Amino acid sequence: VNVAERSAVIDFVGTSAQQTNNFNAPRAVCMAAVLYVFRTLVDDDIPLNAGCLKPLQVIIPQGSMLNPNPPASVVAGNVETSTCITNALFGALGVMAGSQPTMNNFTFGNAQYQYYETIAGGSGAGAVFDASGRTVRGFDGTSVVQTHMTNSRLTDPEVLEFRFPVVLDSYEIQRGSGGAGRWAGGDGGVRRVRFLQAMTASILSNGRLYPAFGMAGGQPGRAGANRVLRANGQIEELGHIGAAQMEPGDVFEISTPGGGGYGECVTQ
Repeated sequence: VNVAERSAVIDFVGTSAQQTNNFNAPRAVCMAAVLYVFRTLVDDDIPLNAGCLKPLQVIIPQGSMLNPNPPASVVAGNVETSTCITNALFGALGVMAGSQPTMNNFTFGNAQYQYYETIAGGSGAGAVFDASGRTVRGFDGTSVVQTHMTNSRLTDPEVLEFRFPVVLDSYEIQRGSGGAGRWAGGDGGVRRVRFLQAMTASILSNGRLYPAFGMAGGQPGRAGANRVLRANGQIEELGHIGAAQMEPGDVFEISTPGGGGYGECVTQ
């Protein structure tokens, strides 16, 4: 960042080569994430358009997972990799701990019914600085909220249960899953969907192995988890990507990641 020239260079050199999986992100997705991050740091009331990128030099290596060559698979690039880009940029700028690095993409269906949703988690805590770089104030993360590159709204429980043969057993805040710090990260949530018909359910997510990072002495949030609670009492753990054949009475449980904390805890 060049404060005098009011410009910045965002250099993604060193990014992994494009992948054989579908987590590659088209260059446009990466540029959208860069635009979003820097626009949030501007207090002035300015329109959100390509002009916001004029002070920024963005370097994205061709053939990397952020600028892949055809015919690379990219379906998870917009919903998953984009969230990792925003977290990395906020972290590099030192203004905000990691938010849940995923949109928790949950799908289920059979020959008659099909459904898709993204599920909220914890946002990262952060700080606000003055022109000299001193901390003016901080803020806690928000619990169970759509973060950064997603802002979709969940289907109302009554509508979900009316239109699909499922029951929303519960959707609750996972208390304590946000990272501790002077300013605490937001908590993730736990969502449990019970199936009344045989269906296939799938999850596409991140943040199950590596949690949202803490910053400036703050602690990381708790990682998420995916599992199936069978009607016979068995529990099946799924990875960050997984699918399961659901039978009547089975429950799909999704625990979303908590956000990272910011600053060291202050004891009185």
